Amino acid sequence: MKDSVLIVGAGPVGLALALALKGSGLTPTLVDARPAGSENEDQRVLALAHGSRQTLEKLGAWPKTGWTPIEAIHVSQRGGLGRTEIRATEQGLPALGYVCPAATLTRCLAARAAGEGILVEQNCFIESSTANADHITALARDGREFDAQLLACCEGGTGSQETGLIRHDYAQHALIGIVTAQSPHQGVAYERFTPEGPLALLPFGGDFALVWTMSAEEAQRRLALADRAFLAELQNAFGTRARFLAVSGRTSFALALQARLNPVSERKAFLGNAAQTLHPVAGQGFNLALRDVWTLAETLAGAADPGEASLLARYAQARRLDRFSTVGFTDSLVRLFSNDDPLLRHLRGAGLFALDLFAPARKFIARRMIYGARAWP
Repeated sequence: MKDSVLIVGAGPVGLALALALKGSGLTPTLVDARPAGSENEDQRVLALAHGSRQTLEKLGAWPKTGWTPIEAIHVSQRGGLGRTEIRATEQGLPALGYVCPAATLTRCLAARAAGEGILVEQNCFIESSTANADHITALARDGREFDAQLLACCEGGTGSQETGLIRHDYAQHALIGIVTAQSPHQGVAYERFTPEGPLALLPFGGDFALVWTMSAEEAQRRLALADRAFLAELQNAFGTRARFLAVSGRTSFALALQARLNPVSERKAFLGNAAQTLHPVAGQGFNLALRDVWTLAETLAGAADPGEASLLARYAQARRLDRFSTVGFTDSLVRLFSNDDPLLRHLRGAGLFALDLFAPARKFIARRMIYGARAWP
């Protein structure tokens, strides 16, 4: 017996897709290479736009607790003039976004999926798949076979030998951790552009979640620093808008852009990191993935054959503008702001100053980050 959709990856993207498809009248089955309970080991912190909260609420999977609202975003650049602040009140919203542990969100989604009777096969690594006229067969490493009308790949990046990809190595690492400040953050997130890369501080409980981009060599050096020396360098890069007292949980990972030109192939759809991996600047990765999830579910709603080529082509076309504009937006921010070019520094300062004076421009940027291309006229 064939399932409607086989979803590879039971992380937050795969679970959200399963719930969205279940509400569309399809029969999703989830497989995951990890053992049960592995979501508790996920140390990531997600920045969820207000639009993503609305989607998760529609799925019945918004966590009741554990998240911190972002009420304002303060944007500045080190070594240059110009700053701006985007506030939720100016946009008529309770918050611009929310900071939530990935593990908390995954547990909420998993509980909701279990309540809907959605099956999850753990310890199941899919090694290959073969598309046929009316179905696709996926073969797991342990010999298990799965037949479905559509295979949705929701985890794992793109292969190094694959074609049809946008690729760029930023030659940067993201150093992440939890930072305690002297004064309450009051719901303010900071995005500070420095010559070595963006430095973001997100309100997280009573502390800040740090995402600091730099070269691989600097990341390794700073990971090895004692806390006091690390905080001194962070303070120097950030400035005086907050005073830092403690840091914990430091680690780092490499940053690169990889995006599929076409997020579908024969009886396959790619979502989440399997479709695009973005730089963390502006926190757009998971929010873009969730918009992919919702559009795919809407496109396939009630379909007798969710793997039909015309349906998948329609989905790819519907997501084209949002996907590529978001890829371009994040990539441009990194390229324009991660340098110390004097001319660009002055132009950036002028742009931030103009943005601070022109409320309609701030509203446009805010809505673009919150809702994606839906914000455009």
